[in-house]
Amino acid sequence: MGIFGRFLSVWVALAIVVGILLGQFAPAIPEALAAYEYAQVSIPVAMLIWAMIFPMMVQIDFSALLDVRKQPKGLVITTSVNWLIKPFSMFAISWFFLLVVFKPFIPEHLAYEYLAGAILLGAAPCTAMVFVWSYLTRGDAAYTLVQVALNDLIMLFAFAPIVVLLLGISNIPVPWDTVALSVILYIVIPLGAGYLTRITLIRQRGQTWFDQVFMPRIGSVTPVALIITLVLLFAFQGEVILNNPLHILLIAVPLIIQTLLIFLLAYYWAKSWKVPHNIAAPGAMIGASNFFELAVAAAIALFGLQSGAALATVVGVLVEVPLMLALVRYANRTRGQFVNNPPS
Repeated sequence: MGIFGRFLSVWVALAIVVGILLGQFAPAIPEALAAYEYAQVSIPVAMLIWAMIFPMMVQIDFSALLDVRKQPKGLVITTSVNWLIKPFSMFAISWFFLLVVFKPFIPEHLAYEYLAGAILLGAAPCTAMVFVWSYLTRGDAAYTLVQVALNDLIMLFAFAPIVVLLLGISNIPVPWDTVALSVILYIVIPLGAGYLTRITLIRQRGQTWFDQVFMPRIGSVTPVALIITLVLLFAFQGEVILNNPLHILLIAVPLIIQTLLIFLLAYYWAKSWKVPHNIAAPGAMIGASNFFELAVAAAIALFGLQSGAALATVVGVLVEVPLMLALVRYANRTRGQFVNNPPS
């Protein structure tokens, strides 16, 4: 993991500070950028989001799906937890804390916006950082690729219906066309562009050049775009944060509980099914962590830069890395509990 990945929470915290200062002392800058819109989509923000997501999508090798029959138990666990359990447990846990436990501390309209952000996080399992978690837990890299590719394929069709369903249950009306536009803009287009770029470059330059030259070159694009997007987001969120700093901590509570629950569920389900550790650990990490770039993008597209939903997704970014690193350490310490492990 590079310096950016290791200290992602630090960079996010710095983005919060810079964004708030920018919003307070130079509000004309974010306002001018936000003025460039087409069909209610901020063009500068959309470009930043594409820059965030494209380098991740170009890593996905869909030919890996040909190995789908390898260790089918691992795929059953990953897909079941990610799509049949995780979105709904995120909704239930977040609803309970944000609208019941923390009711005295959060105005109702903001609580519903925070819940919407949590729903978007829950409907987007991790795509990119899971490769880091897999490496740190000595996971099977090829099988992790299969798991991620399959989840991305499911996300194309399942993300929008799940989001609409859970937002509807929460009495947060969101038109289908807005959600569909977000899926097209932030999943279909970057995924298609990433796939075409990958196969074209590998065909022309070879796999080695792609892995050792091209990917390192574009590796810095995602973190830079993410930080700039967060600075812009917090430039609009500054007033809310300054008036309600406690909300950041309150939003983090259900997100942390959800992460721990999903990880332990998938991890020990795999253990009970005698799935090897190098498949079980990355599989549990996929569900426990989130495709926060997509969640941030969808929150901005659906509710706007100044929304509580966008803020909630960014809190997800803030808490994810230190929490996932703790789970990596836990997974490494409990490796011996798993049977059928390959030699270290």
